[in-house]
Amino acid sequence: MIWFTPSYQAIVDDKRKRRAEALSVASAFSTDAHGHYVRATASEITQNIRKGEWTATQVVEAFIAKAGQAQEATNCVTEVLFAQAMRRAAELDKEFADTGALRGPLHGVPVSIKDQCKLIEGVDATIGFTPWANSPATKNAKLVEHLLEAGAIPIVKTNVPQTMFAFECSNPLWGTTTNPYNDKYTCGGSSGGEGALLALDGSVIGLGSDIGGSLRIPAAYCGIYSLKPGYGRLTRQGVKGCVPGFEGINSVVGPMARSVDDLEVACRVTFGHQGTYCDTAPLPYREINLPSKLKFGYYTSDGYVKASPACKRAVLETVEALRKEGHECVEVALPSASEAFNIFVSLTSSDGFKTMLSHLGSDPRDPSLYMTSASNLPWFVRSFAAWVIETFFGDTMYANGIRSARVKTVTEYWHFTAKRDEFIRKFYDEVWIKYGLDGIIAPSQALPQLRHGGCMTLSSLAGATILYNVVDSPVGCIPVTRVDPDVDQLTDEWVHGPGLGTKIIENQLYKGKNPFYDPVAMKGMPVGIQVVGKKWEEEKVLKMMKIVDNALGEKRGFGPGAAASIKA
Repeated sequence: MIWFTPSYQAIVDDKRKRRAEALSVASAFSTDAHGHYVRATASEITQNIRKGEWTATQVVEAFIAKAGQAQEATNCVTEVLFAQAMRRAAELDKEFADTGALRGPLHGVPVSIKDQCKLIEGVDATIGFTPWANSPATKNAKLVEHLLEAGAIPIVKTNVPQTMFAFECSNPLWGTTTNPYNDKYTCGGSSGGEGALLALDGSVIGLGSDIGGSLRIPAAYCGIYSLKPGYGRLTRQGVKGCVPGFEGINSVVGPMARSVDDLEVACRVTFGHQGTYCDTAPLPYREINLPSKLKFGYYTSDGYVKASPACKRAVLETVEALRKEGHECVEVALPSASEAFNIFVSLTSSDGFKTMLSHLGSDPRDPSLYMTSASNLPWFVRSFAAWVIETFFGDTMYANGIRSARVKTVTEYWHFTAKRDEFIRKFYDEVWIKYGLDGIIAPSQALPQLRHGGCMTLSSLAGATILYNVVDSPVGCIPVTRVDPDVDQLTDEWVHGPGLGTKIIENQLYKGKNPFYDPVAMKGMPVGIQVVGKKWEEEKVLKMMKIVDNALGEKRGFGPGAAASIKA
């Protein structure tokens, strides 16, 4: 017998055709009919269902209509679960009519899931690889089970970059997801589809993951909220990855949403569940009280890449708002962020990305995976390139990044793992203990947004978020403001002043005829910050996020219903 293997293009065509068919059942979105549902938080949805004013079916119909609209605008959806969602909504409605009791704290709440999570029998988790298509899951990821037990209704899975090792969002199977504010810009990655969908009110709560910024970067680019927990707070059982067994930098799963309140609801549902194999700390959500006055550290440059005017302003406006509320804010100096970045690159490139790239099959490699190509250059080519950059461009930081991206022996891998642990101790000594901080306010990235294709030369920008993956801190992301060309223009501080970090990256961002930072082109696009806490202090981070969010006020125009301002 001769087995027929579908071609790459045949798989792409088939999967996209089936997606289009599943999307076609969505009714057109109506502001009058659906608007009040999609402007509601998770708690407001369950309260209205409990009071008998709404049904799960009505809520899900509204979010399905909005998810269809979001897909049309940004191409954020992979697998479509509309039919399954409507059946589940009808079941929940019957159950509530019969018993008068809600299934749980997410009863009737539409949720979305990053494509890497196994979800519902018969649904793929391709991560954009055609070789992984048509191999449906036989059971749910444990986190999905927890959401289902709480009454949530999954409606779609969302797009990711090829291999999930980039902060853009494009792969050969599903195509490119764009930013909901401006289609010339990326939505971020790797949880990029989630960011775009939530920004357009296509879901209430999303599940994403993060190994180098994959929750925080799309949240910042799309103007939503996210929480990156520390490793061990949420189970990863049933969450697919490209490099199983890799523990040099631990990937974590976390929630994304349109408000801090919705992040908190998701954490209350998911924290403390160990899963079948006890892979998670048995630490349920803890109620905590914070003092009325907190001490925050802040910085506008991590010493690796200087933050742009818009990102610097977001941090300083946050600091000003906190000080008005009586909190203490002190500027802090960090240990070398470039050291953290090089540790990250050294560990993740230890096998030359061989395992990660082995899943591509006949799929073309996305240009955003530039770093994976550099790691396989002959040692003398890489060494010569680093020497040229260091000698003639005077950029030792960038040169050391090139030196870090190479194949290593097991002994070298252990060496960099030890350097990771040493850096964590240094960070605690020189930041947390030295300044006596409750939290840190930091730029999410040096740029507020990135044009499509930017990862090819600007992957080092992720150093701003990678720092806290190396340290393994819980980190929240909050939208603060929007790019304003009147106040966010480049000045001598950026164009002619001395660089604070890697010259090659900062020159691309701020200098020349066509710098990546362009406040006119980015006008109105979101600018976010990171709110950082210590290991095992996820609940405190959420409380600090609420304090920051309240201090900044509601006039910023983010949260449920912000899609209307995006359209405007």
